[in-house]
Amino acid sequence: MNVALWVVVPYVALTVFVVGHVWRWRVDQFGWTTRTTQVLESRLLRLGSPLFHLGAFAAIGGHVLGLLVPKSWTAAVGVDEHLYHLVSVSAGTVAGLMVVAGLGLLLARRLTVPRVRRTTTRADQVLFAVLTVTILLGLTATVGKNLLGGGYDYRETIAVWFRGVLTFRPDPALMADVPLVFQLHALSAWALAAIWPFTRLVHVWSAPIAYLWRPYVVYRRRAAVR
Repeated sequence: MNVALWVVVPYVALTVFVVGHVWRWRVDQFGWTTRTTQVLESRLLRLGSPLFHLGAFAAIGGHVLGLLVPKSWTAAVGVDEHLYHLVSVSAGTVAGLMVVAGLGLLLARRLTVPRVRRTTTRADQVLFAVLTVTILLGLTATVGKNLLGGGYDYRETIAVWFRGVLTFRPDPALMADVPLVFQLHALSAWALAAIWPFTRLVHVWSAPIAYLWRPYVVYRRRAAVR
């Protein structure tokens, strides 16, 4: 069971993630979009979207630091376990609450605005369900276990296992005694990765970076018609 959950599932999810994006790009480039509904309703969107995206960026940054940066590296630059735990829990709690608040507003918008609700596809419904479960499990782990509970040093187990997956040297034994909420959060994250290419999340890879170096758009006043 450990091998199935912590070796097979990650590599299946990563394979679907990569192959799915290639397939989506080849057959559905015109669908590679968020399918924005801003013209249908903007008030709730203006509140929920910034909260969700800013919180998500902060949470992703925290996951990158916690999972990809070895514990020995942060200790080498003078960040001890107490300081890391303090920053991780406080920043993670704020980011998690922002994501939950933003997602709550966006879901409420989907449910209460008829015109927006009619644009919601089956893929959107699956995405919102998996995204909600993943976020709530992550917030529960951060607040329930590391803030209000006794704490858990995931950098000794989960982070080492995750880096092993990425370097093709996974050790499923590292995940055997991990608290259940962290295990469920990890599995839901793999589920999110697997459905990613088939949902609106593909727009993440279409950030308008070219805008940073494109030429200025020059506007000239049209001569008055006499």
